[in-house]
Amino acid sequence: MMLLSLLSGLIMGAAVLFVLYRWVIPMAVQYHGGLALLWHDVIVERALDTLTRTSRPQRILKAVQTKATVGDPQSVITAIDHFCRHREWAMNVGDEKGSILDSVVNEVSPVTVLELGTYCGYSTVRIARLLPPGACVITLEFNPDYAAIARQVIKWSGLEDKVQLVEGASGDWIPWMKEHFGVQAFDLVFLDHWKERYLPDTKLLEECGLIQKGTVLLADNVICPGTPDYLEYVRNSPHYNSQYYRSHLEYTKVEDGLEKSVFLGY
Repeated sequence: MMLLSLLSGLIMGAAVLFVLYRWVIPMAVQYHGGLALLWHDVIVERALDTLTRTSRPQRILKAVQTKATVGDPQSVITAIDHFCRHREWAMNVGDEKGSILDSVVNEVSPVTVLELGTYCGYSTVRIARLLPPGACVITLEFNPDYAAIARQVIKWSGLEDKVQLVEGASGDWIPWMKEHFGVQAFDLVFLDHWKERYLPDTKLLEECGLIQKGTVLLADNVICPGTPDYLEYVRNSPHYNSQYYRSHLEYTKVEDGLEKSVFLGY
């Protein structure tokens, strides 16, 4: 009798924990940025890494290989979005802000694009699929494990000819862009890496002459986690015309947005 009671209690406890994990807590953190990042990006990720002995980027790659069609960039984007909404959250730019990114890429029609922060290649694929013939994305990723996954995601999408993925720190690579890649200046710069690097890297791009009149800077996560020093700079500088696109933190209801800043020249 005691054994049955104990077993029943364990089953009930497991059921409660599952409901909390699967529905209650995710719903509760939907509207709170700090809690959402703590839950999804720390607690859940570490727990699943331990349980599955895989990393979140590896799980994203598996979703792409299982659900997406080789050579079809849109199917890669759809597979990652579905995985992140219904299986496991990840800090891609996401579908909602992704549509804003798409509209900016289409508006600018850039020939040279710099992406700071590749992660798993989601935004790289979004950008590269919209580029005109002869255009390319140079994307920088500091983490070699992320870069290895991103290369496979980009290859699966069939866009590897339009992408040059570079491993290393942005602060180390930016001064060598002209010499290494033969780039005179970028038409579009997408900032989506370490938030504390947005401002110093923007200033470094300016110093290196990689931003010209008409260059568009598009910065993600300017509200959550937030980039207050960067926003203060581009919004108050006479050299930029800046506009905020209100949206939500990827796959949540937390306010976030993209800041589009057009360089006006000196």
